[in-house]
Amino acid sequence: MENELNVTYITLGGLVDMDTYKYLYFSIMFTAYILIIWFNFTIICLIWIHRNLHEPMYIFIAALLFNSVLFSTNIYPKLLTCLFQFFNIYSLGGSEFLLLTAMSYDRYVSICKPLQYPTIMRRRTVSIILVLAWLVPACEIAVTTILSAETKLCNLTLNGIFCNNAIYSLHCENSKVQSLFGVVAVIITAMFPVLFILFTYTRILIISYRSSRNVRRKAAQTCLPHLLVLISFSCLCAFDVTIVRLGSDIPKTVHLIITLQTILYHPLFNPIIYGLKMKEISKHLKRLSEIIGTFSKGSNY
Repeated sequence: MENELNVTYITLGGLVDMDTYKYLYFSIMFTAYILIIWFNFTIICLIWIHRNLHEPMYIFIAALLFNSVLFSTNIYPKLLTCLFQFFNIYSLGGSEFLLLTAMSYDRYVSICKPLQYPTIMRRRTVSIILVLAWLVPACEIAVTTILSAETKLCNLTLNGIFCNNAIYSLHCENSKVQSLFGVVAVIITAMFPVLFILFTYTRILIISYRSSRNVRRKAAQTCLPHLLVLISFSCLCAFDVTIVRLGSDIPKTVHLIITLQTILYHPLFNPIIYGLKMKEISKHLKRLSEIIGTFSKGSNY
């Protein structure tokens, strides 16, 4: 981009002058960022430390939470340029869908093919899945980012707190090549993964319905958190696409809510859901809180 972008930031009061609420804005954003880092890395460290959590399901959860930390780190600091933010947002967004797909496949093999699970979900397989989950979206979005960088700009004002696909509104004209490639990227990193997830969970539901109560309980405990995160993230992505299509037709309040969901709700939602709903993680969290509580009482004396 040849010229510098003038970004109008969104605060809790809507689209307002940044200087008016700069101290409140800084306090809220700083607190939110610290909470996101703390919540996500607490779960990640528990999975890293405890050997009984060194299973594909928990490794994928740790990768998903690490993805959320990278996503938030991309949004909160102000030193990142707009195109770099654009690349990271959609690269990591695509990774989120692929990681959720990997987690659904892991649950499918665990519940529907339990005897073959150790053979299928080996460490090498998990490592390959993780590399592809981050590499494939990055390569796709890199092409889109390069095309955006070479497109002529007719507008230099971008409304928002970060650079998402709203940067297309800055272009003088819509590129057919860029639009076509964007559709292909969405199909590969979003539509196909969602269809695969629906297939695996349908199979899990059928197998669980035909099995014992213990199998149904296990399926509910491990699959429900994944489905909640998938639904939440899918809604967020749908909103993101809607914003760029409707543009100024979206009320400021709705725009603000969607923005808050991106920077606050989703990064905090993942560790809370997995921390509360995954039995083994929840157990280690309780032990950690007991240790912290004991340490705090001892330091008071």
